[in-house]
Amino acid sequence: MVKISKFAASTTPYTAGEQPQRKFIKLNTNENPYPPAKECADAAKRFDVGQLKLYPDLAVTRLKRAIAQKEKVREENVFVGNGSDEVLAFAVRAFYDPDGGKVIFPKITYSFYPVYCNLFDVKYGFAENESDFSVDIEKLTGGQGAIIANPNAPTSLSLPLESIERLLEINRDKPVIVDEAYIDFAVNTSSAVPLIERYDNLAVIKTFSKSYSLAGIRCGYMIADERLIKAVETVRDCFNSYPVDSLCQEICVAAVKAERYHKDCVASVIKTRKRVIEELRRRGREVLDSDTNFLFVKGGQSDYLKLKENGILVRWFDAERVRDYTRVTVGSDEEMDTYLKALP
Repeated sequence: MVKISKFAASTTPYTAGEQPQRKFIKLNTNENPYPPAKECADAAKRFDVGQLKLYPDLAVTRLKRAIAQKEKVREENVFVGNGSDEVLAFAVRAFYDPDGGKVIFPKITYSFYPVYCNLFDVKYGFAENESDFSVDIEKLTGGQGAIIANPNAPTSLSLPLESIERLLEINRDKPVIVDEAYIDFAVNTSSAVPLIERYDNLAVIKTFSKSYSLAGIRCGYMIADERLIKAVETVRDCFNSYPVDSLCQEICVAAVKAERYHKDCVASVIKTRKRVIEELRRRGREVLDSDTNFLFVKGGQSDYLKLKENGILVRWFDAERVRDYTRVTVGSDEEMDTYLKALP
């Protein structure tokens, strides 16, 4: 039998949500129920396939410019990659050392964080979530940096911007990654991007997968101090100097510019989220407050199995403290009505 590395033979990778071959109502991977903006389709139709014989723009010039204008930062503060997960991976390798202290993040959070630390042999430590699943910022210190998802997954809870600033203060000379994959759906907090001007240890990561309905195009970005951006670019160029393909760049530029449509889609998700939470609570169901495009609902494996029998996929995590819950993507009103009807 051919030999493989000890790492590949022993590590536990990230487990993505089920991607079924038969038709289900998919409420398990936090995709947007609405299509991308018409401008994205127009950009794809205009795209010159002849460009594909050439490598894409390494500097991602037009997309960086569009993101910088949207985020009110300089282009030098923007890094774009092949999905926010790739950007996160590059950041872990760029910011943290194998022979340094632990990188600290909440125990209940996005499960890719420990996977990337293991991949790059970076030590990490967990800060226990509070009894209500919230995060005590004061616990995210003592290592060589911190990572936090705000709003958090899978709990759907968020922290106020003041707490994020406190996290930056207590880790003043250490890189802090704030993963804002769901920030556009938040009503109880706001993006940490404006703090970049005062904190050179802050890196904010965002994605086009959720609120822009572009999970299939694979594009994410980071906003950070120029020194952190250059460090991530160095790591990128050790893997793949051209991670953002030409078509992706054009479609994402169109998405950023279609601001009215983007806001309308986000508003629709928030409206549906509020309605479903109210109905679940009316039925006596425990559901956490949500600042995301998903809900964290008490029910666990029994809900997951019953819903799957009825052609509806939700996410169930067989892990300590969360196995009594399911994570439910906020779909269209019709999809959520079907979910509510099928819910045992």
